[in-house]
Amino acid sequence: SIAILLYLVQKFKTPDHWYPSDLQKRAQVDEYLSWQHANIRAKGSKFFLSKALLPLLTGQPLPAEKLEFATEELNVALKQFEEKFLQDKPFIAGSEVSLADLVALVELMQPVCAGYDLFKERPKLAEWRRRVEEAVGKELFQEAHQEIMNIKDL
Repeated sequence: SIAILLYLVQKFKTPDHWYPSDLQKRAQVDEYLSWQHANIRAKGSKFFLSKALLPLLTGQPLPAEKLEFATEELNVALKQFEEKFLQDKPFIAGSEVSLADLVALVELMQPVCAGYDLFKERPKLAEWRRRVEEAVGKELFQEAHQEIMNIKDL
């Protein structure tokens, strides 16, 4: 949860870039964390549920029009994310990775794990993903997503 992440980053001495002490940068992180609940998180989770989880639980694929609608909603949120939050910056809050980037990428991995390569046609988003993975550590990132990446194979 966002509340737990904010608690941990403030309780323990973490590098400043995760949750910047600079108020302007922190406001950018907070703005994204507030926005993402009803946008990237909601739309990404809806796609994951529609494409992977419901068919797995029911044994039936979701009707194509419902999956198409979930995909369209996610695409709108992705466009907003690129235009409003990424813009032409390496990371959401500027030149360094932050909690906002980590939360965003984790949420975006749900549709990827369900088989939607949302980075394929979005070079800016793909480059941002590469930078975030690099900042976190590629091996750690892959380890954290190992189980969910296998859901489409069930």
